[in-house]
Amino acid sequence: MISFILPAYNEEAMVGAAVDSIQAAARDCGQPFEIIVVNDASADRTAEIAHAHGARVIDVHKRQIAAVRNAGAREAEGDIFVFLDADSILPPEVLRAALDALADGAIGGGAFVDFDFRPGFFQRVFVRVFTFFYFQVARWAAGCFIFVKRDAFQAINGFDERYFASEEIHLSRALKRQGRFVLLKAPVITSGRKLKRYSPLGMAGIFLRLGIQGRAGVQKREGLELWYDGKREQ
Repeated sequence: MISFILPAYNEEAMVGAAVDSIQAAARDCGQPFEIIVVNDASADRTAEIAHAHGARVIDVHKRQIAAVRNAGAREAEGDIFVFLDADSILPPEVLRAALDALADGAIGGGAFVDFDFRPGFFQRVFVRVFTFFYFQVARWAAGCFIFVKRDAFQAINGFDERYFASEEIHLSRALKRQGRFVLLKAPVITSGRKLKRYSPLGMAGIFLRLGIQGRAGVQKREGLELWYDGKREQ
């Protein structure tokens, strides 16, 4: 069985579409599945909408993405975990490719990412530079979509809860030490709200600061407003 795990904080505008996309993709693949939305202290209708669309909702109050994902994994019953952000859409071809990779011996992986709007010129330049180094050079999974065998996830003790950001990078590195880790060419569709709210120069400045600070910069919530400011689409 596949366990889909969605961390969610104030995602009432998008969580329904995310759950619907999972159901369509899983049924297309003919696999038994469960959908777990981990509602992290939302102040909106996230939990209500997720439940109405057929997800099982778990309520937590952590405000740390690694801990929220791990909370969902502890409740999951499947032998395959798929972590999808609640502002993302899972195309059927991505799920099929992930299952094929696992059947072919991979222990986990991620996918390239596309956005739900067309960025402007300077945004596209920033995205291409960032994704070249992130995906093609480092070959890390994006946090919005990670698939992994249950036993491999448990062998590395899940997401490292020392980190408030970059937890997907640490997970990718740990899984690579366990076995074959793949990146799928077919992209997951995710929200471009960060690109809408922050200029390319502003985002570059954030990543430069965090690069200088090193691990200490992502071991506290302060300074990580790019991930934790909680502003969402209406």
